[in-house]
Amino acid sequence: MLSVLAQEMNMRKAAERLFVSQPALSQRLQNIEKEWGSKLFVRSQKGLSLTPAGEMVIKFVNEVVVAEEKVKESIQSLNTEVYGTLKIAVASIVGQNWLPQVLKKFVNRYPQAKISLITGWSSEILRSLYDDDVHIGIIRGTPDWKGVKIPLFKDSLYLVDTEIKDTNQILETDRPFIQFKSDSNYYQEIQDWWLRKFKTPPKRTIVVDQIETCKQMTLNGIGYAILPAITLTGMEKNIFISPLEDEDEQPISRDTWLLGYESAFELKQVQAFVELIKQHIAEEQNR
Repeated sequence: MLSVLAQEMNMRKAAERLFVSQPALSQRLQNIEKEWGSKLFVRSQKGLSLTPAGEMVIKFVNEVVVAEEKVKESIQSLNTEVYGTLKIAVASIVGQNWLPQVLKKFVNRYPQAKISLITGWSSEILRSLYDDDVHIGIIRGTPDWKGVKIPLFKDSLYLVDTEIKDTNQILETDRPFIQFKSDSNYYQEIQDWWLRKFKTPPKRTIVVDQIETCKQMTLNGIGYAILPAITLTGMEKNIFISPLEDEDEQPISRDTWLLGYESAFELKQVQAFVELIKQHIAEEQNR
């Protein structure tokens, strides 16, 4: 209850999340504050705020909640069935385009298991792993990770446009290069390819915050983009795709990895998820 109050900082919202009435929650909080012998929250028209004592108690509460979850996971791992919560942090591009098929299989096969999913840039996924907020992470690029690293798949990078048929035609157009914000690793990879091939920056650029926005603007003929194969379904109409190549004329691709600490892979829900991923990838390769 204290954890939810600290997250919401609002009695009404906290009561709704806890499925209790606001007066009941207020009474319970007063009793807890008596037990601690100190005021934990201060009420105002804007909501709740923590007192110095409240900050100390909430820190303790959150540590207990995390410890309790880990004990539950350890107990559940003793069972033969797959229970517990699978906590995953996934690069957004993977979460949007590849992961849903895997998660559908997982929830159908293991209905007792729960899923907690975080998406973001690969750098943010690594931070979630370091902070022990998740069991496993799926990232793009080459990770600097000392724990378990499992390669999942590679996908090539393509120039995508409604007019340009080949990367060599880029300098002939005045249409903009549409870029999406990404982690520095991906951005640097594109920059290296561009400068190596053209020795000059793009004439015009449009920067958007999401890869899906970038894709839709490209498909609607606003400009051209460089997109990974994972974003292309093969059902797109009236577009040209041209592979990016390195200095040896080999396709440039992005790696996708599954990462985690050794201890996480002892959990049954993690083991089941990893095994299902391997089966899914094998099925995709056989098609």
